[in-house]
Amino acid sequence: MAEPHTTAAPEKDERVREMSAVRKALIRPELGAICGVVLVFMFFLGIARDSGMFAPEGILNWGNVSAQFAIIAVGACLLMIAGEFDLSVGSMIGFSGIVIALMSVQWGFPIWVAILTAFAIALAIGALNGYLVIKTGLPSFIVTLAFLYILRGLTIFIAIATTRKTIIGGVKDVAEGDPIAWLFGGKVFSGLFVWLADLGIVGKFVAGPRAGQPVVEGVPMLMIWAIVLIVIGHILLTRTRFGNWIFAAGGDAQAARYVGVPVNRVKILMFMLSAFCATVLATCQVMEFGSAAADRGMLKEFEAIISVVIGGALLTGGYGSVIGAALGALIFGVVQQGLFFAGVESSLFRVFLGVILLLAVILNTYIRRMITGER
Repeated sequence: MAEPHTTAAPEKDERVREMSAVRKALIRPELGAICGVVLVFMFFLGIARDSGMFAPEGILNWGNVSAQFAIIAVGACLLMIAGEFDLSVGSMIGFSGIVIALMSVQWGFPIWVAILTAFAIALAIGALNGYLVIKTGLPSFIVTLAFLYILRGLTIFIAIATTRKTIIGGVKDVAEGDPIAWLFGGKVFSGLFVWLADLGIVGKFVAGPRAGQPVVEGVPMLMIWAIVLIVIGHILLTRTRFGNWIFAAGGDAQAARYVGVPVNRVKILMFMLSAFCATVLATCQVMEFGSAAADRGMLKEFEAIISVVIGGALLTGGYGSVIGAALGALIFGVVQQGLFFAGVESSLFRVFLGVILLLAVILNTYIRRMITGER
């Protein structure tokens, strides 16, 4: 009688080092940002709970600020994973805003034409940044640093030469009724907040022309843009072949080229995405404030990079997470507004940025050594 056939268990390859569940958790890019979010919320729940920070109005306040950081952090994150930096983001915000205001208010173009033109110019500049980095072999730090000054100088010069001012107002008047303008400056779920106000969950104005109306009118499109970009960026990075190309381009560009990854195209597209995200924020700000300022966006490039680093991305490229970058942006928004609600001197926010950047880089260096086995 034949013995039953049994399949032998495959022998373990001793060259392959298995990773424990704890180790897998430790090397997740988002780990540091998740811990940071928990600590920040616990801290401000302790010192600013009664200040209104966690009331609907307060949540909308710091949520709006976090969304600003998140929008530019998405572009910065994907670009950094691809192995490059963009220091022209802040100048691009001011430049795009001035283009929109000049074309619509000063030159009389429809606001939708001004917005689309600003995006077209921004994408062209992003592509030029990427092209120069690829063709010259210069570090992206140097190329985009040059464009930081070029764009800022052009923005101030154009604004003064055409209007003799660095702030151009009147955008809300020309944007009224424009559907594309609403996509950047409108509000959604207004009816929900009216209902919440009737239930007493959201406060109402008690005097003035808006008496009886909810204090929170709705969720601004700025926050919707942030959520949409985060979701699309995460799916692109983790669920598509192009996402694998981004990791490969930043991890080892030469090896990626050998296996057919179009590294140059990937990098140029990521520079264009960074410029696109900056212009989204610029347009939202112009629609919200009804004006454009030549100095708007100062230091935003560094805040975007810090958000990405807090989110677990390595400065050397090839590793990172859009969700982590979004959590880093949330930390920034909560801390910036939390200091205000707690009555703490707002200048300490910059101290916080420096400290948390240093801690994040130390943590990320440790994680990189765990991944690569370096000592």
